[in-house]
Amino acid sequence: MKSGLMLSGGMDSLALAWWKRPEIAFTLNYGQLAAQAEIEASMNICQQLDIPHHVIEIDCRQLGSGDMAGRQADSLAPASDWWPFRNQMLVTLTAMKAITFGVTHLWLGTVKSDGFHRDGSPEFMSAISHLLSLQGGGMVVEAPAIGLSTVELIRESRIPASLLAWAHSCHKSHVACGDCRGCNKYMEVFQEVGYDLDRFG
Repeated sequence: MKSGLMLSGGMDSLALAWWKRPEIAFTLNYGQLAAQAEIEASMNICQQLDIPHHVIEIDCRQLGSGDMAGRQADSLAPASDWWPFRNQMLVTLTAMKAITFGVTHLWLGTVKSDGFHRDGSPEFMSAISHLLSLQGGGMVVEAPAIGLSTVELIRESRIPASLLAWAHSCHKSHVACGDCRGCNKYMEVFQEVGYDLDRFG
């Protein structure tokens, strides 16, 4: 078994990296507005954990919608940050790179609340894992924290507050806008966990 982590630079994936210590990590710049900050946050924790980190650059912004692409959300969108088939795309692109490093188990930082979107549900994880396992390399997809909330994951992982503060959750920019679902989650989680965010601002 060789584990690889899709590392977005957000709170969930940083905490998962600290908790599970994958053998290798991958961050995608697929044209999302916050790409640079996500890459920097991911690089930082990989350096702390001494994990090889690879950045995959493929501009898919013309296929996106909503906050992450800087466009009006699609009419089917359940929320303003919805990008159609995004997780399917990210898993596929990451797997294409990960397979060349011998990764057999690809981890996603999906948590319980991500089930709000269908591509964050246990059913989706099972389906995408089955699809990959049918193909060359027999790779499987796992979401080790899918039964946990973000707060529960952070507590379980015991990630230091100083590292968690590096997380970039904004959907709209490489500088936190403070007014999107990602930024709101970031502030709410810090408060619930009991970390003093002002120490790291």
